[in-house]
Amino acid sequence: MHLLSALFITALLRQASALETVVGLYGETLEIPCNNGAIKEDVLITKWKYDKGVGVSGDLLTRGQSQDVSVTADDEYKGRVSMAANASLMVSEARLTDQRTFTCMVVVGGNIAEYPVNVEIYKTPAGVEISEKAAELEIGKLTKLGTCVVKDANPPAKVTWLKNNKPLVADGRGISIQESAQQDPITGLSTTTSTLEYSAEKEDADAEFKCSTQPKMSPELVSSLVKFSITYSTENIVLEVHGQQPVVEGQNVTLKCVADGNPAPTSFNFYIKGEMIRVDSNNYMLTDIGREATGEYKCSLIDNPLMEASQEITVNYLDINLSPAGDIVKRAGEALELNFRIDASGDSKVTWRKNNVILDKEPQLNKLTFSDSGRYECEVRMGPLSRKASFELLVEGPPVIRKLSKLRSKDGKHKVLSCEVEGSPKPSVSWSINGTSHESPFINGQITYKITVVPTENLTVSCVVNNQFGRDSEEIEVLSHQSGDYDQTKLVVGVVVGLLVACVVIGLIYWIYAKKSKQGSWKTGEKENGSSEEERKLEEKVEENSQKAEV
Repeated sequence: MHLLSALFITALLRQASALETVVGLYGETLEIPCNNGAIKEDVLITKWKYDKGVGVSGDLLTRGQSQDVSVTADDEYKGRVSMAANASLMVSEARLTDQRTFTCMVVVGGNIAEYPVNVEIYKTPAGVEISEKAAELEIGKLTKLGTCVVKDANPPAKVTWLKNNKPLVADGRGISIQESAQQDPITGLSTTTSTLEYSAEKEDADAEFKCSTQPKMSPELVSSLVKFSITYSTENIVLEVHGQQPVVEGQNVTLKCVADGNPAPTSFNFYIKGEMIRVDSNNYMLTDIGREATGEYKCSLIDNPLMEASQEITVNYLDINLSPAGDIVKRAGEALELNFRIDASGDSKVTWRKNNVILDKEPQLNKLTFSDSGRYECEVRMGPLSRKASFELLVEGPPVIRKLSKLRSKDGKHKVLSCEVEGSPKPSVSWSINGTSHESPFINGQITYKITVVPTENLTVSCVVNNQFGRDSEEIEVLSHQSGDYDQTKLVVGVVVGLLVACVVIGLIYWIYAKKSKQGSWKTGEKENGSSEEERKLEEKVEENSQKAEV
């Protein structure tokens, strides 16, 4: 026994190592290594003890070489301690009272070594929340915003306040932070409370506040976000005009008075064309607005009429007048005078159409024809405004045959007669010969009648058209197929003969001219008379040949 004591004192004198620290988590098993786990196999005795304080130590357990562990603890560690194979001390259900120094004593041969280990126990807070939140914040007044509570932590938590994710630092003016920690007498865990007093500014109306803490052994803990209503007096007022822009006649316009105070005023004075109207809201509606509503409008605070806002409103309008209008019936050859007037608050664009086809200018109807019939429409646009006016013109008159013609069909077996007519109302037609008749659509007083015939002899065919205002007729010669073939041959021969005769005439004229040039002034008068006679006979010959060519 004296030898063991001597060895123990020697070990104490020789040991000069630094104190090791081990961190454990509250409620979990704590492992305390002996000499950082570097234990040799020839260890005779391994013993764990702990510091009770005031220089007193308590035994926990001992293990001899080739022996089982013997637990010697008879206090709070009884049933909670064990030894691992590497001689580490295992303490279950770690508590804050385990924050002390534990010592591992090892006997090897004739030497005794001690390895003290300091233990710290950490406890992650149970949560972070903001309590005692203010109902509202007032600009320029230091107000208790709330209290951040961090429960059941070890070591005591440190709280950080944030506004819009930026930390707040006490400055003694607009930001004041008071923090304290209270320890539970049973568990020894601490609850930290941090109170923030804050002097709000106008831009804090949408600010988000929160608090957080950063435990040593776990991720950052953050409270939920909180917002506050910021109260301040009205400093500015604006009158807004809501509705279709630009403002046009016939629409509804809402006047909205907007004040920057919080809480915002709920009643305003509106000044409508010089008349003050008190409204228990911030808007006033102008319905079915007219051009006479153009002018200045105002609104003001009821408790401070000098704080007011104004807005000019211009009501755009567009009126058109077209005369005449509706259904118009005129006689061909007459004039139709149009009177078109625009009354608008700005520049406008006019588009004329006839039967939905755009015209390049306003129609001039000084002398009406049947083709002038149709629907005329003018459209005037000014910004979002659009106005239309129209009239339907019908030009009437007796029918007139513009052209009567004949064509041979493609197969050469028929003749097609075409009678092109103008007139209104639609004229009827009668032909002096039977055949297959057709007609085109009647458009703008124009129509074409056709008849297909097979003439067996030469005929004179007439086209007769009439309506309630009169009639017209024309005739055309139609040859039979045989006559038509003979006439065609005759025409070809006549053309050839005509060309030959023309060549002869040109030759004679040239000969006469050359002869006269050669005679000169020395010719006798008799010769000159003879020449005149020859010229006369030549002219008669030319005329005779011309008549033959015509036949």
